[in-house]
Amino acid sequence: METDYRECFVSDRWVKSGVALWDNCNVLKLYYKTVRLSDRILFMTLGKFDSIDTQILRELQDDGRMTNVELAQRVGLTAPPCLRRVRGLEDAGVIRSYHADLDAAYLGFGITVFAMVSLRSQAELDLEAFETHVARLTEVRECYMLNGEIDFILKIVARDLQSFQQFLTSHLTSAPNVSSVKTSLTIRRSKHVFGVPID
Repeated sequence: METDYRECFVSDRWVKSGVALWDNCNVLKLYYKTVRLSDRILFMTLGKFDSIDTQILRELQDDGRMTNVELAQRVGLTAPPCLRRVRGLEDAGVIRSYHADLDAAYLGFGITVFAMVSLRSQAELDLEAFETHVARLTEVRECYMLNGEIDFILKIVARDLQSFQQFLTSHLTSAPNVSSVKTSLTIRRSKHVFGVPID
């Protein structure tokens, strides 16, 4: 009978006293003690998150500053196994980073503009060249490649309309391979939610 390694992994993925506790999966006990980090990450990627993992992700997405002790209390664990789970989620790339949500207006960035950019050529090298160019522009906070007539949509912040106009003519409309740029100034932000829905 072939072993389903993903099911073995999700039953209990943590180590206690140097011994892996695998429910109904003794074949992995010895392997886990010497497995490479990349393989552990692969197991987590292939496996399904259990309810505690999901709760950890939900809590940290809402408040990434909480201490591990507080997080452990919320998800019903003691601190050490909670920290191991968080580290595992970080190693797997599920938790990519932690950030502070800054008030743009308070810092002097009073306007937000969305720019729809069309390129003359959609060859892969030309698309990558534009992405590289945009990556160097700190005013561009987000960039997405689109399907359809518009090639890219950019989210841009600026201190005022004059500084945005200068940025537009200096860095976007004059950029190599740019055919046209259409812009829309935001009036107000009606919704702003980080991350994704976690059930």
